[in-house]
Amino acid sequence: MSAPAFNRPPEGYTLDYEQGRYRIGLLALDNDYVIERDMMAMRPDDGEVTLFTARVPFAETCDPETLAAMVDELASATDTILPGGRLDAVIYGCTSGTATIGYENVAKQVKSVRPEAECVTPITAAHAAFKALSLKRIAAFTPYTDEVTTTTVAALEEGGVEVVKVTNFNIVVTRDISAVTPQSIIAGALAADDPAAEGLFISCTDFRAVQVVAEIEERIGKPVVTSNQASFWQAVRTAGYATPIRGYGKLLEAEGP
Repeated sequence: MSAPAFNRPPEGYTLDYEQGRYRIGLLALDNDYVIERDMMAMRPDDGEVTLFTARVPFAETCDPETLAAMVDELASATDTILPGGRLDAVIYGCTSGTATIGYENVAKQVKSVRPEAECVTPITAAHAAFKALSLKRIAAFTPYTDEVTTTTVAALEEGGVEVVKVTNFNIVVTRDISAVTPQSIIAGALAADDPAAEGLFISCTDFRAVQVVAEIEERIGKPVVTSNQASFWQAVRTAGYATPIRGYGKLLEAEGP
């Protein structure tokens, strides 16, 4: 068989290395079923925001030891996101991991690879969200064990809020967290609300709260902040995207940055 003749289009081609005006990197846990879907669902359809994901190894159980062990994986995972390409922000997608490791330690690992990018975590994003929504007293709802919940609540209060009520499912197995149904999350959120709370925080990036955040807000009549919603909000606003995003709670509906 003779070799084919190759042809070139007469106009050639042009190159565009700036795909995505606002570029967000995401460090998702390797067994997280939820965060990437949530981020893509919230991503505006105008093509301005692009999302690039890497996976961080994590254990089958969510406990202080497994959460703390992730710190050694963060720099290498960050290094796999668009090597040589621009990123405006990098989200570390673990609320309890941030609470356990500490924001400064997370940021140190991420910025060792991406010094130009803003390091966003669910905890620090929640702090910023509470301030933006003028929340001083909140209720907290988590899927975690009592021990992990205690660490997470302490990290939330470091942002200046008072947690007036804590509700949790006490789940140990990581994959069970992502399997909790949205209807169970709604029921849990309604039980977690408290008259003394000005808003509700729902923790965990592998928890399907974003899917029902607007419904929960409507039913309790208060702002609801979730790990994934707050992280996405802070990342895109930090990058410079200012257009309101509808359907995922009051936080994203406000014009930014």
